Amino acid sequence: MAKYVTKKADYKVEAVNKMKEELSNYDGYIFADYRGMTVEQVTTLRRKLQEHDSAFRVVKNRFAKIALDQLKVEGLEEHLIGPTAVTLTKGEDASNAASKLLFDLAKSSPLEIKGAYLDGQLFDFEAISAYSKLPTRSELIASLMGTIKAPLSKLARTLQAVVDAKQE
Repeated sequence: MAKYVTKKADYKVEAVNKMKEELSNYDGYIFADYRGMTVEQVTTLRRKLQEHDSAFRVVKNRFAKIALDQLKVEGLEEHLIGPTAVTLTKGEDASNAASKLLFDLAKSSPLEIKGAYLDGQLFDFEAISAYSKLPTRSELIASLMGTIKAPLSKLARTLQAVVDAKQE
């Protein structure tokens, strides 16, 4: 008796390979339920995300599970239930900016963030919500530089005032 083997449709295999290729170009994934969003809201979100080296894709859950398994990304099954859109991000600043954009939009639209996979770690809703409230790395560096610069500039102004007072 011959063993029964299911044949995979070529278009499905190709779709999974395309998804895997696109997912491999990004290092962060934020999962959301997009039900109820208008085309205009989705288009606006996509444009804003493109400014931060990010993308917003509606995915077929089964294909996404297969592609992510092939990329050795595990533990995302709970986020791939129901209508799912994935925000793809490159780098730490893009992940932070994208999460802020998504949470801002979620306040005024039916978008629901499910969770995320960023920098090799799984984030549930509470964790990604907290992450979105953090300043970006660039903002932290700018704040640090301002803090370092303030005493030096005050010292320079004080010394200049002493010089100006002696010249009078």
